[in-house]
Amino acid sequence: MKTAKRGKVVRYNKWGYIFLIPFIMVYLVFQLIPLASTIYNSFFENYRSGLTQIGPNFVGFANFKTIFANGDIITYAENTMIMWIMGFIPQIIVSLLLASWFSNPSLRLKGQRFFKTVIYLPNLIMASAFAMLFFTLFSDGGPVNSILMQMGLFSQPYKFMSNIWSTRSLVAFMNFLMWFGNTTILLMAGMMGIDTSLFEAAEVDGATSSQVFLKITLPLLRPILVYVMITSLIGGLQMFDVPQILTNASGDPMRSTMTLIMYLNKHLFSKNYGLGGALSVVLFIITAILSMIVYKFTNKKVD
Repeated sequence: MKTAKRGKVVRYNKWGYIFLIPFIMVYLVFQLIPLASTIYNSFFENYRSGLTQIGPNFVGFANFKTIFANGDIITYAENTMIMWIMGFIPQIIVSLLLASWFSNPSLRLKGQRFFKTVIYLPNLIMASAFAMLFFTLFSDGGPVNSILMQMGLFSQPYKFMSNIWSTRSLVAFMNFLMWFGNTTILLMAGMMGIDTSLFEAAEVDGATSSQVFLKITLPLLRPILVYVMITSLIGGLQMFDVPQILTNASGDPMRSTMTLIMYLNKHLFSKNYGLGGALSVVLFIITAILSMIVYKFTNKKVD
């Protein structure tokens, strides 16, 4: 009897494996094989000098030494982290406020569906289109400069793209606009999953709204907050299209907006596959470490 039941379970489970085959094939062809190829190429000298193809010649860890020798990767990592932090801090603050307002039934906000749709719309716009829009708005002869001069704040156009912090601020502001809606939706889902009896008990005990938010909501939202922070950090490490288009791939002024992926793209564009592969491996290691941090925090029990 047990053998017959076990046979039925095996026959039933095989359909699960059959439906997984397309995903496994896509993963192997488009992710695992390119990953293995990238790691393999990182140990070879393989680039084009004029019309001459150099390599592929095995050089071991020479490509990794070259990347860290000139210090450019440290500079571009700092640029990436600075712009990510400038965009993430207002993103998480605004998202927490909006999520708490939308998920609070006592406020009885009208038109919630409309406002939720509006705040999520920037996430649906292509980053390249967003960057082109801001490039036009904040150019020397753009509408923003015209308005500022008409208000008497400037006597001549302010060169937004020639100032380090104004350019970084524009990149951070665009990333904030594109992603705060998505973060708000995630935090709202977490808040709506909290047992309402906890809030009722706190109100009976005389807790204020700020105490409820700090002592109940935030601790119970910790797994989602950690997930949002780490996924946002991984997305920040992959920052490319906005600064690429806004600065015309130059990373100016003074390479202050050059990100790690823009640096990688330069190696791939110049067909230096060895250095490009080595930089990709470094980024992969960083991403793997962050993924382990996510696993650690999301599996940590909350008292």
